[in-house]
Amino acid sequence: MAEIFAYIPHSAGVAEDIAMEYPDAAKKIDAAAAVTAVVTGSGADLDKVVEAMTGVYSSVIKIDNEALAYPNAEVVRKALVSVLPADAIVLLPHNTFGMDLGPGLSIKMDASFVADVVDIDSCDGTTLKVVRQELGGAVSTHVSCDVAAGAVVTVRGGSFVPAEDAAAGGAVVDKSADAGDLACKRRFLEVVEAEVGDVDITKSDLLVSIGRGIEEEDNIEVAQELAEAMGAVVSCSRPIVDAKWLEKSRQVGTSGQTVKPKVYLAMGISGSFQHMGGVKGNPYIIAINKNPKAPIFQVADVGVVADILEFMPEFTEAVSG
Repeated sequence: MAEIFAYIPHSAGVAEDIAMEYPDAAKKIDAAAAVTAVVTGSGADLDKVVEAMTGVYSSVIKIDNEALAYPNAEVVRKALVSVLPADAIVLLPHNTFGMDLGPGLSIKMDASFVADVVDIDSCDGTTLKVVRQELGGAVSTHVSCDVAAGAVVTVRGGSFVPAEDAAAGGAVVDKSADAGDLACKRRFLEVVEAEVGDVDITKSDLLVSIGRGIEEEDNIEVAQELAEAMGAVVSCSRPIVDAKWLEKSRQVGTSGQTVKPKVYLAMGISGSFQHMGGVKGNPYIIAINKNPKAPIFQVADVGVVADILEFMPEFTEAVSG
């Protein structure tokens, strides 16, 4: 079986949640494999992430270079190709950065590429069988790919069980000198922070999130009444913002805000991966939807098949009483 490597995305010295999910994905590929984390970056922030990952992974590769201070996929690709074995299985996050990095990395490694993996069926050393979702999560597809010469796999966040920091005592291997020339055509300019509206949904522990099931703008008041009764904040899926019923700062998803609530009430939300990609931190998810086949029920801790316009007023009364 090829070695398994996990690329660790991070920001401001903190690893993204997917870093804790890679070990579970790796075990499904090979239960006996020792997974090596790969952390790129520069300076003190890099060192913080490397130290944190030694508590999760048995081995951590560190690549420190000023060119890697900002996660430029073109630069990271060069660095990874320089330090990884040709037949490696590489796990990446399935987000905009991972999709920028992954395809080109697989070409440079002459390896298979499979994107947006939500589960892993099996791997016999030469063939990896994974599960992907199509049509907004309505259909699951089982895909096989050849991994004899390695593979690059992007993993959808929230699909695997997060590991616990178990003080693994992983060894740090500094391969900064092996990264070689990291010159590239792209040039980092600046980070533009998203605008924060009247409410910052990223700071709320309890969210009442509404989707198409709200039907019309006037019905948002019903969701607001429920949120007030629960001490929560109203957030939404993209169609609500596209209709200009709520401001962009309240949108949850890959094209909106990333939230980490303790409890997430999904009201009339189908549960597409674009939306759920913005829900992190393993919250307790309560889903209410008229469609019993809605993808949201696949990730919900509690699911209720009901019309949210009938459910919310009754729930508000129950909470208030």
